[in-house]
Amino acid sequence: MTGDARRLLWTRGLRGFADGAVSVHVRTMVYTHLPANLFLVLAGVMPTAGLAITFLLARMTLSQMDVPARQAYVMAMVPPEERPAAASVTNVPRSLASAIPPLLTGWMLEQSSFGWPLLAGGVLKAAYDLLLLWRFRHLRPAEGV
Repeated sequence: MTGDARRLLWTRGLRGFADGAVSVHVRTMVYTHLPANLFLVLAGVMPTAGLAITFLLARMTLSQMDVPARQAYVMAMVPPEERPAAASVTNVPRSLASAIPPLLTGWMLEQSSFGWPLLAGGVLKAAYDLLLLWRFRHLRPAEGV
């Protein structure tokens, strides 16, 4: 990304914070993620594989609902020629970060066959979402947002 695109991203991003557009996105994300996180925790304590799979499928229906809104928000903040770079800056770190949890999951499952990875993942994700909601609690959307 060029310097101009970075400045544009920052200024539009700051304006988004000021007018509450980010708070709408954060609330949308949290309100869909919290039930998904609860389903993840519940899948970890289910007594049968069928019930665990049911909760994991229910989780899948909610866990990615905010992705299109987040991607559209990022694309709207940068000029068209900078959109591929902006997409990679926002998507690649998420993909790279997904490489670490399987190591921890394997270690947890070596220690016990209980669903600790699902419990830990659900609790950590819920804590993250609640912290985001708390951080943006005072922002209200502007009229028409």
